[in-house]
Amino acid sequence: MLGIFKNGLVSAPKELNSPSRDQHHHDQNQDPLKHFLNSNPNAFSFSFGSDASLAFDTSSSTPSSKQRLFSSMDDIYCIFLGGLDNLCSLNKQYGLTKISNEPMFVIQAYKTLRDRGPYPAHSVLKELEGTFGFILYDLKAKTVFVSLGADGGVKLFWGIAADGSVVISDNLVAVKSSCSKSFAPFPTGCMYHTEGGLMSFEHPKNKMKAISRVDSEGVMCGASFKVDVYSKTTQTMPRVGSEANWATWGQGA
Repeated sequence: MLGIFKNGLVSAPKELNSPSRDQHHHDQNQDPLKHFLNSNPNAFSFSFGSDASLAFDTSSSTPSSKQRLFSSMDDIYCIFLGGLDNLCSLNKQYGLTKISNEPMFVIQAYKTLRDRGPYPAHSVLKELEGTFGFILYDLKAKTVFVSLGADGGVKLFWGIAADGSVVISDNLVAVKSSCSKSFAPFPTGCMYHTEGGLMSFEHPKNKMKAISRVDSEGVMCGASFKVDVYSKTTQTMPRVGSEANWATWGQGA
């Protein structure tokens, strides 16, 4: 799966930029969407003007690979990689008994929390059992929501392309093709939301910290991120009430 978002729609941490960007500018001129589509003949894509593009490989899953699913509803689009072991119980818990697959659950849960949900989103993500990673784009709200499960069974990467756009994918080659050294693994057990940035849904009270990365040639790459166990934050996932929704991050819940 692949998501490409213009600078500002997704504001990636500045540490994701590699100090060696200028030395590798020639590697950053490739279009990640074209690369992804050329590498996956069964893939299809959606583009939303100059704001965003999503791509999804429709190839049948094999026993050694994770299922890849795509769903959309009410101008909300979700690509989901992996599976939820407790999907049935989650659907019942949220009153979504007619929902048949994981991305539809994510969309419906997102809508519920955005519009009227009583719980912060990190609490919902902690209830997801299984191996998963997903990219959700809310076209009307211009909101991007990305999350990666804690078990490490699915890997995502994100990077900053030469034009400043942010590329997110499980396909490392597609990320490298346009971001060169300005990329890093997306941290497990974490989520990104347009308005609030990167946070751990496992440890929502802790800040994230950047860790420098060096490749096999000794060249500085975009930093990785992990939970800072010694630093607390007052920022929480947005809670929904009469005056707030998932497009607004609050202070202290």
